[in-house]
Amino acid sequence: MIMALLAGVLLAQSNTEFSFPMVRNAALPANVLPNAKAQVIIKSIGTVEIMTVAVSGLPANTDFDFFVIQVPTAPFGLSWYQGDVETDGQGNGVQVFIGRFSNETFIVAPGVADAPNSMPNGPFPDATKNPQTAPVQLYHLGMWFNDPKDAVKAGAPGTVTPFNGEHNAGVQVINTSNFPPPGFGPLFQVKS
Repeated sequence: MIMALLAGVLLAQSNTEFSFPMVRNAALPANVLPNAKAQVIIKSIGTVEIMTVAVSGLPANTDFDFFVIQVPTAPFGLSWYQGDVETDGQGNGVQVFIGRFSNETFIVAPGVADAPNSMPNGPFPDATKNPQTAPVQLYHLGMWFNDPKDAVKAGAPGTVTPFNGEHNAGVQVINTSNFPPPGFGPLFQVKS
Protein backbone atom coordinates (compact mmCIF):
# COMPACT_ATOMS: atom_id res chain seq x y z
CA MET A 1 0.00 0.00 0.00
CA ILE A 2 2.73 2.47 0.95
CA MET A 3 4.79 1.62 -2.17
CA ALA A 4 1.76 2.16 -4.43
CA LEU A 5 1.10 5.50 -2.77
CA LEU A 6 4.76 6.50 -3.17
CA ALA A 7 4.76 5.47 -6.85
CA GLY A 8 1.64 7.57 -7.44
CA VAL A 9 3.19 10.60 -5.76
CA LEU A 10 6.39 10.26 -7.81
CA LEU A 11 4.50 9.98 -11.10
CA ALA A 12 2.28 12.94 -10.25
CA GLN A 13 5.24 15.16 -9.32
CA SER A 14 7.48 14.25 -12.25
CA ASN A 15 8.55 17.50 -13.92
CA THR A 16 11.64 16.89 -16.02
CA GLU A 17 13.90 14.05 -17.07
CA PHE A 18 17.51 14.18 -18.26
CA SER A 19 19.40 11.18 -19.66
CA PHE A 20 23.10 10.93 -20.41
CA PRO A 21 25.91 8.37 -20.79
CA MET A 22 28.91 7.79 -18.56
CA VAL A 23 32.14 6.61 -20.18
CA ARG A 24 34.98 4.26 -19.37
CA ASN A 25 37.82 5.87 -17.41
CA ALA A 26 40.44 6.70 -20.05
CA ALA A 27 43.19 6.27 -17.42
CA LEU A 28 42.60 2.49 -17.39
CA PRO A 29 44.94 0.40 -19.58
CA ALA A 30 43.51 0.21 -23.11
CA ASN A 31 42.64 -3.50 -22.91
CA VAL A 32 40.81 -3.26 -19.57
CA LEU A 33 37.00 -3.26 -19.72
CA PRO A 34 36.82 -1.70 -23.20
CA ASN A 35 33.00 -1.86 -23.16
CA ALA A 36 32.45 -0.41 -19.67
CA LYS A 37 29.75 2.27 -19.69
CA ALA A 38 26.63 3.51 -17.98
CA GLN A 39 23.41 5.27 -18.85
CA VAL A 40 21.96 7.66 -16.28
CA ILE A 41 18.42 9.00 -16.09
CA ILE A 42 17.65 11.80 -13.64
CA LYS A 43 14.02 12.62 -13.05
CA SER A 44 13.25 15.78 -11.08
CA ILE A 45 10.23 15.54 -8.81
CA GLY A 46 10.48 19.04 -7.42
CA THR A 47 12.28 18.89 -4.11
CA VAL A 48 14.55 15.95 -5.02
CA GLU A 49 15.70 13.95 -8.02
CA ILE A 50 15.52 10.22 -8.73
CA MET A 51 18.72 9.07 -10.41
CA THR A 52 18.74 5.65 -12.12
CA VAL A 53 22.13 4.30 -13.13
CA ALA A 54 22.40 1.31 -15.50
CA VAL A 55 25.92 -0.09 -16.03
CA SER A 56 27.19 -2.65 -18.53
CA GLY A 57 30.42 -4.11 -19.87
CA LEU A 58 31.73 -4.80 -16.36
CA PRO A 59 32.93 -7.94 -14.56
CA ALA A 60 30.11 -10.27 -13.50
CA ASN A 61 28.90 -10.41 -9.89
CA THR A 62 31.10 -7.53 -8.75
CA ASP A 63 30.46 -4.66 -6.33
CA PHE A 64 31.19 -1.04 -7.31
CA ASP A 65 30.95 2.27 -5.41
CA PHE A 66 29.15 5.26 -6.89
CA PHE A 67 30.00 8.91 -6.10
CA VAL A 68 28.95 12.45 -6.96
CA ILE A 69 32.28 14.24 -7.57
CA GLN A 70 33.67 17.69 -8.25
CA VAL A 71 35.71 16.71 -11.32
CA PRO A 72 35.41 13.44 -13.27
CA THR A 73 39.05 12.31 -13.17
CA ALA A 74 41.96 12.50 -10.73
CA PRO A 75 42.29 14.38 -8.44
CA PHE A 76 38.42 14.24 -8.25
CA GLY A 77 38.08 17.11 -5.75
CA LEU A 78 35.34 16.86 -3.15
CA SER A 79 33.34 13.64 -3.41
CA TRP A 80 30.06 12.37 -1.96
CA TYR A 81 29.43 8.63 -1.57
CA GLN A 82 25.99 7.65 -2.92
CA GLY A 83 26.04 3.87 -2.60
CA ASP A 84 26.84 0.61 -4.32
CA VAL A 85 26.05 -0.83 -7.74
CA GLU A 86 26.30 -4.62 -8.03
CA THR A 87 26.57 -6.41 -11.36
CA ASP A 88 24.74 -9.59 -12.32
CA GLY A 89 26.16 -12.69 -14.04
CA GLN A 90 26.47 -10.78 -17.33
CA GLY A 91 28.25 -7.72 -15.92
CA ASN A 92 25.15 -5.48 -15.94
CA GLY A 93 23.69 -3.61 -12.98
CA VAL A 94 21.05 -1.03 -12.08
CA GLN A 95 20.74 1.16 -9.01
CA VAL A 96 18.35 3.95 -8.04
CA PHE A 97 19.40 6.88 -5.84
CA ILE A 98 17.11 9.58 -4.43
CA GLY A 99 18.60 12.93 -3.44
CA ARG A 100 19.66 16.27 -4.83
CA PHE A 101 21.27 15.57 -8.24
CA SER A 102 20.94 18.92 -10.00
CA ASN A 103 22.51 22.33 -10.55
CA GLU A 104 22.02 22.80 -6.78
CA THR A 105 24.24 19.88 -5.70
CA PHE A 106 27.03 21.23 -3.50
CA ILE A 107 29.13 20.77 -0.37
CA VAL A 108 29.73 23.60 2.09
CA ALA A 109 31.57 23.93 5.40
CA PRO A 110 31.03 27.42 6.86
CA GLY A 111 33.43 26.59 9.67
CA VAL A 112 35.81 23.97 11.03
CA ALA A 113 34.20 21.36 13.29
CA ASP A 114 35.26 18.13 14.95
CA ALA A 115 34.52 15.02 12.90
CA PRO A 116 34.12 11.42 14.09
CA ASN A 117 37.18 9.27 13.54
CA SER A 118 35.46 5.92 13.01
CA MET A 119 38.17 4.47 10.74
CA PRO A 120 41.53 5.56 12.14
CA ASN A 121 43.57 2.53 10.99
CA GLY A 122 42.78 2.14 7.29
CA PRO A 123 44.88 3.16 4.32
CA PHE A 124 43.03 6.52 4.36
CA PRO A 125 42.24 7.37 8.01
CA ASP A 126 39.32 9.69 8.71
CA ALA A 127 40.04 13.38 9.16
CA THR A 128 39.28 14.57 12.68
CA LYS A 129 38.27 18.05 11.51
CA ASN A 130 36.78 19.31 8.29
CA PRO A 131 38.40 22.06 6.24
CA GLN A 132 36.42 25.28 6.00
CA THR A 133 35.14 25.80 2.46
CA ALA A 134 32.72 28.05 0.64
CA PRO A 135 30.04 26.23 -1.40
CA VAL A 136 31.61 23.90 -3.97
CA GLN A 137 29.32 22.62 -6.72
CA LEU A 138 29.48 18.88 -7.51
CA TYR A 139 28.28 18.18 -11.07
CA HIS A 140 30.10 14.96 -12.04
CA LEU A 141 29.67 11.24 -11.33
CA GLY A 142 32.14 8.38 -10.97
CA MET A 143 32.18 4.70 -10.08
CA TRP A 144 35.03 2.68 -8.51
CA PHE A 145 35.77 -1.01 -7.94
CA ASN A 146 34.77 -1.74 -4.34
CA ASP A 147 37.75 -4.09 -3.97
CA PRO A 148 41.21 -3.62 -5.53
CA LYS A 149 41.40 -7.43 -5.94
CA ASP A 150 38.43 -7.27 -8.32
CA ALA A 151 40.21 -4.56 -10.29
CA VAL A 152 43.31 -6.76 -10.63
CA LYS A 153 41.16 -9.73 -11.78
CA ALA A 154 39.81 -7.46 -14.53
CA GLY A 155 43.34 -6.44 -15.58
CA ALA A 156 43.26 -2.99 -13.93
CA PRO A 157 45.85 -1.69 -11.46
CA GLY A 158 45.42 -2.79 -7.85
CA THR A 159 45.70 0.77 -6.53
CA VAL A 160 43.88 1.33 -3.24
CA THR A 161 41.68 4.46 -3.14
CA PRO A 162 39.37 5.92 -0.45
CA PHE A 163 36.22 5.52 -2.58
CA ASN A 164 34.15 3.09 -0.48
CA GLY A 165 32.73 2.88 3.03
CA GLU A 166 35.92 1.34 4.43
CA HIS A 167 38.23 3.68 2.46
CA ASN A 168 39.95 0.77 0.70
CA ALA A 169 38.36 0.71 -2.78
CA GLY A 170 39.95 0.02 -6.14
CA VAL A 171 40.37 2.28 -9.16
CA GLN A 172 37.72 4.31 -10.95
CA VAL A 173 35.96 2.47 -13.79
CA ILE A 174 33.49 4.95 -15.33
CA ASN A 175 32.92 8.69 -15.08
CA THR A 176 31.35 11.73 -16.74
CA SER A 177 34.51 13.06 -18.41
CA ASN A 178 32.44 13.23 -21.61
CA PHE A 179 31.06 16.54 -20.27
CA PRO A 180 33.73 19.26 -20.76
CA PRO A 181 34.82 21.59 -19.32
CA PRO A 182 35.62 19.52 -16.21
CA GLY A 183 33.67 21.68 -13.75
CA PHE A 184 30.31 21.68 -15.55
CA GLY A 185 29.24 18.06 -15.58
CA PRO A 186 25.82 16.59 -16.35
CA LEU A 187 24.21 17.49 -13.03
CA PHE A 188 24.56 21.16 -13.99
CA GLN A 189 22.06 20.46 -16.80
CA VAL A 190 19.35 19.37 -14.32
CA LYS A 191 17.60 22.58 -13.21
CA SER A 192 15.94 22.56 -9.80
